[in-house]
Formats: sequence, structure tokens, C-alpha cells
Amino acid sequence: MDIISNVVSLCSATLFVVLLDLIVAMVIKLGGGKFKKSFKRGLWATLLPSLLWCYGTFIERNIYRINEVSLYSQNLPASFDGYKIVQISDIHLASFKGRNKSLQRAVNKINSQQPDLILVTGDLITIGPWELDGGLQEILSKLNAKDGVYTILGNHDFCAYGKWESKNEQKEALNHLKTRISQMGWRLLSNSNVVLSRAESDTISLIGIDNISQNRHFRSYGDLNKAMIGVSGSFKILMSHDPSFWRAEIVAPKTDIDLTLSGHTHAMQFSLFGWSPSSLLFDEYRGLYSEKEQFLYVNIGLGETFFKARVGATPEITVLNLLKK
Repeated sequence: MDIISNVVSLCSATLFVVLLDLIVAMVIKLGGGKFKKSFKRGLWATLLPSLLWCYGTFIERNIYRINEVSLYSQNLPASFDGYKIVQISDIHLASFKGRNKSLQRAVNKINSQQPDLILVTGDLITIGPWELDGGLQEILSKLNAKDGVYTILGNHDFCAYGKWESKNEQKEALNHLKTRISQMGWRLLSNSNVVLSRAESDTISLIGIDNISQNRHFRSYGDLNKAMIGVSGSFKILMSHDPSFWRAEIVAPKTDIDLTLSGHTHAMQFSLFGWSPSSLLFDEYRGLYSEKEQFLYVNIGLGETFFKARVGATPEITVLNLLKK
């Protein structure tokens, strides 16, 4: 069904472009130009976008790239030297409807890394918890790591973009999503933290906050102060869905958080020769950033919103190797 809807969307877009080209050519003819020549040039001009759309819809969105990153820190406990974290983000399960085999391949790739920890940095869904239906919940429940799978709530996970009859109905949808996350064997960190241990005195703290954004178009729900209560690990990892939170609330106040993991940007699902329009909205939108001893990694996600295609922004599986400096 997903393939059929994409084909229908592509055909509709192509028809619209051809009609628009036809109208422009007719206007040029009325102005004394040549209709046939103008129409042909217009078609050639629209060919490249159509080809990119086909490529991004049917090919690139199903290619899962593993980005391996080594992070060195003097704060990392010795027994965590070589600790392997897999980060994924922005699955947006609505974009995987009818693509169970594709999602299964992503899960297989993740598990093949034999990670110590899997972190999902928000936006599991786009609209509501029913997106887990059709076998997708069962596929995601197969994610496996030695120290488990942890996740946080992104802006979409609060079910804020659906048409609900009341706030209570939206709240019930959110609670249902939390239940299904638990059923998958994942642990949700909602303005809370957990300690991971390797030796009696070697610990790292994993902190998760609900979505907080510096952009007024995205709602904020998180509370860092609440999430930090009881944090004691010598190396601290924060999961924060929106990367705009990092520079404003982690770096500027000089907190002691060593590593922040985010998603949200998708790199706008488009990048050409290393440039993405996402760079116009976010100071940090893709990959690794650092300020002295503090790191941020922005994962560009597995799924899609708005349009179901990716061009130059291949779905990402990040492998982070923590190393003692």
C-alpha cells in the first residue's frame, strides 16, 4: 500500500508539473515566443527533480548507513573503555507502513553491531500509537543490547499532531504509547536517569528528558533539573530530542554533561554536495559537534515526515565507541 501511495503521489506531482509547464509555454507563445521550444525546455527542467524524487522514495530511504564515531574522554571510567552505543532516532513508524521488511533489515543491522547499549532519541511515531500495529512493534521488540534499550519522548511522541476530540483523548493516546514502549522491552526515561555500572566504583549516568526546543514552533515538555536528581556517574550521557537544547542549556551554563545525543532535524531529508536546508534552522543539525570536553551527536533519523523520500540524507544508524582519553 505504501508503494502504491508513493506511485500515486509521484504521478499526481508529475501531472501537475506538466500542466504548469504547458501553461507557462502558452503564456510565452502569447508573448511572441516559441511554444514547442519552451515546452521542451520546461520538461527537461522538471526531469531532474522527478528522478531525485523516485530515487529518494524507492531507493535511498531503504538504505541504512552505519556511521561509526569514536569519542575520547578523560571522564570515562576505565572499565567503560571501548563501550559501544548504538543510537537511532526519528523512526516515525507511519513512514514504515507496508515496509516491514525494510524495518527488519534496519533492526538486523543494529543487532549485528552487538552493542552494549541502544538509545532511541525520540519520535518513535508521527501521529498516534496505532502506528506500532501491523507487526512493527514485534520487529522493534527484537532490538537487543547487553545493557538494554532506552528511549525518550520527542515532540511527535506526545501525540500533539493528531485530531483529538479532547485533551483527555490525547493523554490516553500518550499513555497507550508508553505502555507499548514498555511491552517492547524498552525503558522510557521521562525526565529521569539511570546508573549503568561495570565495576563497583565505575559508573556512568544515562539521563533522558522529554522534548525541549528553543524553537517556539515545537512544544517543550522537559525538565532537566528534575532529570538530574540523583545523578552520580562520573561520565554523563543526556538524551535530548531537539539539538537546539545543547548549546543553550548544556554548553552555555557549563554543565557537567559529557555527551548529548539528539535527533529531530532529519537533515530535512535532503542534502546536496554536503549542504542541507536544515543548516538554515539549526546550528547543529547533523553529525558530531564539540565544545572543549562536551560532545553532541545529531542523528538524522530512520524514518520520514511530510514527504516519504530521502535524497543525500540516508537513514542513519550511529555507532558510538566510548574511549578513555
